[in-house]
Amino acid sequence: MKNHRCIKIAVCLVLTACLLASARIHVPAERVNADYSDFIRGADLSNLDMVEELGGVFYENGVRKDAMEILKNHGLNYVRLKLWADPYDREGNSYGGGGNDYETTLALAQRAKRLGMKVLIDFHLSDFWADPGTQTKPKAWTDLSYSALKTTLRQYMKATMDDFVSDGVVPDMVQIGNETSSGILWDDGKVGSGNEDFTQLAELVNEAIKGVRESAGNQAKIILHLDNGGSYSLYQWWFGGITGCGIDLDFDIIGLTYYPMWHGTMDELQYNMNDISREYNKDVLIVETAYGWTTADGDGLGSSFSETDAVTAGYEASVQGQIDFMTDLESVILNVPNDRGLGFFYWEPAWLPVKGANWGTKAGAEYIDDSGALSNPWDNLTLFDFNGNVLDSVNILNAPETNLITNPGFETNGGYTNQPSGWNVWYSESTPYYTIKTEAGYAYSGDYKLTFWNDSDYSCSIYQTITGLENGTYSLSAWIMSNGGQNTCQIYAKNYGGSEVNAKVPVSDINWNKVTVDGIKVTNGQCEIGLYADANGGDWCNIDHIIFRKK
Repeated sequence: MKNHRCIKIAVCLVLTACLLASARIHVPAERVNADYSDFIRGADLSNLDMVEELGGVFYENGVRKDAMEILKNHGLNYVRLKLWADPYDREGNSYGGGGNDYETTLALAQRAKRLGMKVLIDFHLSDFWADPGTQTKPKAWTDLSYSALKTTLRQYMKATMDDFVSDGVVPDMVQIGNETSSGILWDDGKVGSGNEDFTQLAELVNEAIKGVRESAGNQAKIILHLDNGGSYSLYQWWFGGITGCGIDLDFDIIGLTYYPMWHGTMDELQYNMNDISREYNKDVLIVETAYGWTTADGDGLGSSFSETDAVTAGYEASVQGQIDFMTDLESVILNVPNDRGLGFFYWEPAWLPVKGANWGTKAGAEYIDDSGALSNPWDNLTLFDFNGNVLDSVNILNAPETNLITNPGFETNGGYTNQPSGWNVWYSESTPYYTIKTEAGYAYSGDYKLTFWNDSDYSCSIYQTITGLENGTYSLSAWIMSNGGQNTCQIYAKNYGGSEVNAKVPVSDINWNKVTVDGIKVTNGQCEIGLYADANGGDWCNIDHIIFRKK
């Protein structure tokens, strides 16, 4: 077993040569493919090795298969793996919970790479679970001075990244800590609970980042990750604090944990993701999420997901409930402005309730002084049933359905126009042609938005007729601002084989609001969508980032 308690100082010459010859190229991580093929559909499979070693097996249509292959064949394109520094007691007993030492994590990463998937390494910077309630230093670092701790952290990150590369795995993303809202490496890097000084936390994070950038894996995108994704106040406090210390932290992505039963509403998540991506000029990524397919308990020892949780979340505890939740979450991510919502990682979809596949062993429980039951609390939030049969909800890993709107953000013309490319425009006889126009500035996404305004009464619309549609259920959404004084102002869908459906635009003269028309059941292969206003002189509305796609 490679012992990362003793940091490797010497690195093989070929890696050193590669490092010296290459400087990091800053490449934006945001999505660029219009068909969403680069949308991250990831899964945290840190516990898979443990489940398999204890007898867990997986099936698709009654045929036994490798779990990672099943997930990959349904769209999985990224694997997230946690890494603990030394998850063993002094007698060599494993702490359990996946036993994610270097060798275990490496083997899982190699499997993922062989299947053509990318890999995110989640450095917990601890010997066992790290989260907002505990950020315990690795045992070997306990007595280090603050200065020595910074040096050791930097060396650890560099040496471990070099090891991954030399062992055939180039990490595509790296997390500096896990759910770090209370800091890392307590007490040196602790924040909150009366401590509002982020200086030491920022310095420690900066040393960890430097270790990655000095390694042979220096092109990895770096994530800073917090829990409670619906909490705007948490993210403003933490990122404001850590970026306000005068240290230029070289990271790429803000990672969020979001579970709908514990972390607020979808609207709160949307607001937070939109704001932090704009405020800090970073991409955003849901690095942990899941939902329950039942409230039954697979191992009979307790579960994290209950009927009460389902009521709070607003989705039924079923396979369809999983699909509905993940469909809505996908929509939130796709609605982050400027394509800065990268995707999601589903947490531990293969954690089956096989005997002994628990969150920890007796040694692990003693290490963190936890007297709770040694159990699998996650067995009803997986994408496999208790016997390892893959559920239909695995198809949440498919690439999102494409946005079928032409020029959805009014960017194609590249400037002012009364006739935006791809759109039809209708005016009443008394409405001047210049009532509808594209405008630069304060757009929801991109550089331009579309405006309806005139100082005289007006009636007009923009619309597209989308043809060649596969029959099925579609959703229309748009981001709109409006003074709200119109006689009628609504987005609509019609001529799709059913009655016209529409949604009224609310009053919102300060912030952008998402307006949605859902459940559009296309039966004739086409649909007309648009925005219509019958307004008084001086009334206005702005529209941007329109999405029409199959559910």
